[in-house]
Amino acid sequence: MMKLLYQSHSPYARKVLVAAHELGLAGELEVIHHETSPLLPNDAVSARNPLGKVPVLVLDDGLVLFDSDVICAWLDGRHGGSRLIPADVRRRWRALRLQALAQGVADAGIAVRWETDRRPPELRWGALRDGQLRKIAAACDLLEEELDDGDGDAPDIGAIAIATALSWIEFRRVYAFRAGGPRLAAWYARIDARPSMRATTLSGDTRDH
Repeated sequence: MMKLLYQSHSPYARKVLVAAHELGLAGELEVIHHETSPLLPNDAVSARNPLGKVPVLVLDDGLVLFDSDVICAWLDGRHGGSRLIPADVRRRWRALRLQALAQGVADAGIAVRWETDRRPPELRWGALRDGQLRKIAAACDLLEEELDDGDGDAPDIGAIAIATALSWIEFRRVYAFRAGGPRLAAWYARIDARPSMRATTLSGDTRDH
C-alpha cells in the first residue's frame, strides 16, 4: 500500500485524506500519524521531506511526494471517475483559485496561533496576529459572496481545500467564520456532513517540545 505520513491536526494533511475518500482511494493508503513541529523535528518525516512537514505520500515504487497540492493532483490522476481538478477551463481555474485561497487561510491561521498560543508571551506580536486575522476575515468575505450552493455537492479540489481550512480555523478557535456569513456557514455545514469529512475529523494538540 501507499504510505501517507499524516498528522491528525494538520489542515493540509486532512485535505489529502478527504480528497482520497472522495476519489474512492482511501483504502489504498496506509495512514501513519506523525507529530511535526519546527521546534521538534521528526526524523522519519524529514528523511522523506527535507522541509520536515506532512503530508508526505510514499508511492509503491518508492517515489516520495510532498505538499498537499502535489499529492492531491497525483491522486486525481489515479482514478477513472470525475476529477477533483476539473477539465473545463473556467471550472479548473476557479477550483485552483479556491485552493490557493484556502492555503492562504490555513497559513494565516497558523501564524495567528504562533502569536496567541505557541510563541512565548514576551515574544508575541499583536500587530502581526491582527494582520493575519484580517486576511482570514477578507477571505471569508469573498467566500460569502462567491461560493455557489452546489459547491459542496461532488466537491472539487477548491471546495475540499476551503472546507478543510475552515475546519482547522474553527478547530483551533482562530476565527469564528460561521458568525460572519450565513451563506458560508450553510455551505460549510453541508460539506462538513459528507462522509469524507466525517471520516477525517481533526484531533490532537501540537507538541513543540
